[in-house]
Amino acid sequence: MMHKVGANARSGLRRAWLASSAVALLTMAAPAVAQVRPAAEQGAADEADKQEVVVTAARTILPPNALPLTIDLIDKAALDQQIAISGSTTDAISVLTPSFSPTRGKLSGAGETLRGRSPLYAINGIPQTTPLRDGSRDGFTIDGFFIDRVELIYGSNALQGVGGTGGIINQVTVGPPRAEGWSGRALVQGTTADGFEGEGLGGKAAGLVQYKSGIFDATLGASYERRGVFYDAQDRRIGINLTQGETQDSHALDLFARLGVQLRDTGRLDLIANRYTLDGEGRFVPLAGNRLTGVPTSAVRGNPPGKPAANQAEALSLSYTDSDVAGGNLTAQLFFNRTYDTFGGEPTAIATFQDPAIAPVGTLLDQSENRSRKLGARASYERAVPGFEALVATIGFDALWDKSEQRLIITNRVWVPPADFRSLAPFAQANLKLFDGVVRLAGGVRWENVKVRINDYHTLASNTYDGKNAATYGGVSVKGGEPGFDQLLYNGGVILEPWKGIRAYASYAQGFTMADIGRITRAVSTPGTDLSNFRAIDPVISNNREIGVEVKRGPMDASATYFWSSSDKGQVLLALGNGIFEVQRQRVEIQGLELNLGMKMPIEGLRLSTGYAHLIGRYDSDTRNPDGKVDTDLDGTNISPDRMNVAADFASGPVSARVQTQLYLARNFHGKANPDPRNNFGGYTVTDAYLRYQTRIGGFYVSAQNIFDRFYIDYNSDTRLPNDNLAFFAGRGRTFTIGWDQRF
Repeated sequence: MMHKVGANARSGLRRAWLASSAVALLTMAAPAVAQVRPAAEQGAADEADKQEVVVTAARTILPPNALPLTIDLIDKAALDQQIAISGSTTDAISVLTPSFSPTRGKLSGAGETLRGRSPLYAINGIPQTTPLRDGSRDGFTIDGFFIDRVELIYGSNALQGVGGTGGIINQVTVGPPRAEGWSGRALVQGTTADGFEGEGLGGKAAGLVQYKSGIFDATLGASYERRGVFYDAQDRRIGINLTQGETQDSHALDLFARLGVQLRDTGRLDLIANRYTLDGEGRFVPLAGNRLTGVPTSAVRGNPPGKPAANQAEALSLSYTDSDVAGGNLTAQLFFNRTYDTFGGEPTAIATFQDPAIAPVGTLLDQSENRSRKLGARASYERAVPGFEALVATIGFDALWDKSEQRLIITNRVWVPPADFRSLAPFAQANLKLFDGVVRLAGGVRWENVKVRINDYHTLASNTYDGKNAATYGGVSVKGGEPGFDQLLYNGGVILEPWKGIRAYASYAQGFTMADIGRITRAVSTPGTDLSNFRAIDPVISNNREIGVEVKRGPMDASATYFWSSSDKGQVLLALGNGIFEVQRQRVEIQGLELNLGMKMPIEGLRLSTGYAHLIGRYDSDTRNPDGKVDTDLDGTNISPDRMNVAADFASGPVSARVQTQLYLARNFHGKANPDPRNNFGGYTVTDAYLRYQTRIGGFYVSAQNIFDRFYIDYNSDTRLPNDNLAFFAGRGRTFTIGWDQRF
């Protein structure tokens, strides 16, 4: 079950309305005392419903109802349930969040958005997203076994730092042991398609051991997962995307460690490390489908060239938290993060990688790899103002250094030049309670000071190739520079709560991210371009406005939110038709409506819920002479379809169950730059089921994804590249998972 933060449960998600002022003071360390209990300890759903959830990741001493924005919190039980059904944390988030795009089922999350903009993935507040060169692998940097809860923070906010113009997806890792001595968890599960094909079999084993002695504690864990081939509802192998990478036909290993010291009653020091790798097996090659006849891309046995697509992520953080430093809360963190995103090779030569100085045009095979390294520090201090306790103030400082590049690893050429990103950002927030809490005002400011340094470089030879005359190869020389910006970014909001459980709010917040500088710099084709004056790499600054109401009375839990956001220099991913996407900088406007309703039924243990999201996004397609007027719908690469979720949860004694349906509604794309009706989305419906029985020796569960074995083409494939028969992927057919887990 999932619950509303600080209120009765709502099936699906624990929801708190968090102010842009406090939400953006996102986790600087994994909370040492997470209030969401692990699934093995939750017991019956009605007991879980009684829990009062404290959102420690908000870095605020204020209650959730004091803050006027939205956060959905997926607890451990709900997360494990969804991972058993769909296989990954990203899939779990997508299924439970109507305004999040349906996932592609691939290693790459390109095009997966939250409220029509890219979210920032984080682990204990450490950013996994690399906006300078977004490889879209940030959803696969830790195994869900080591996550205690996931916090989804909606909407732009500059206090979160770079990235996350659509919101924040913060994965809070397992907390320290609470009891003296030894404890732990274990999990074993197996997965198969309904045809029980040998190639489709997968399995997972994971374990966690914890020890506490006095002020010291330690947590060590490991997980290993082998995924088989995926099959669609017609028992056909789902196609392989060699370049972007797959989660099917792969193996993943995660090593996790946490060491802690309770330095004083209110102060704790934590060292957390995680290393995650996911590697493709490289046993299949794609078999082209046929969009005209509706036959999806499939896969056959083969040996793709080069190294299979892979992902590696390493994270290390040292944090100190203290709830009583001169009467206030202090949080400080140092972190290191490093990622390698390896893109697979194609069996045919990619035109972009051709260079006649190395090999005859049309014969040169190559593949690329994104490399990113982050160093950062964050600190914040929050307390009520002495003598004026109704006013709570926060001050803080964030610093981030990120170095990213993209290389062609077979020929050791630079495709995206190394970019050094530096962000220094002091901030301040305030929250004022008026009329005994009936009215609250919240607001703050962040001074963002950013520099990006890129040295002189030479583009790939193909940047001057017109596709016909090989003599035009050669690339162009680009003069490096140190573009940057410094700007004050604001947020503010008001909350009205005339009666307990009934609230209304309005908020405004500015957020920012860097444009995908990698895609932009690698595509420069004008000789002598000077990056110091190259406006295409200016930051994306989004303005988010939001109004909402919430009713939590008796068995009912309902909410409605309307938001609209705009960015004068937004970024839109456009397909080039060769499997490569480039960025265009244009004005973008997005608006949306989110509705949620949960109700406890008269039948004990039964709860019904539904959620709906309606999104509209448009951009200015006039690239040569932009007029600031949005004239074209954002396509499926940039925004999710409208969706309705319906679910029924039941829990009684040792038995718990869930049936859920996601209805992805049809959408046509209109506007000046959307002339091809083949990119319209036809819609589809998927239903999943889950059943669990708890015993003294652990919990036994079985799940079925797409239980009615509905055949469909996934949203991303259905709405882009209408002439590409190698990127026409079906969704997974009926898939079973059987497992056991135990806490000891």
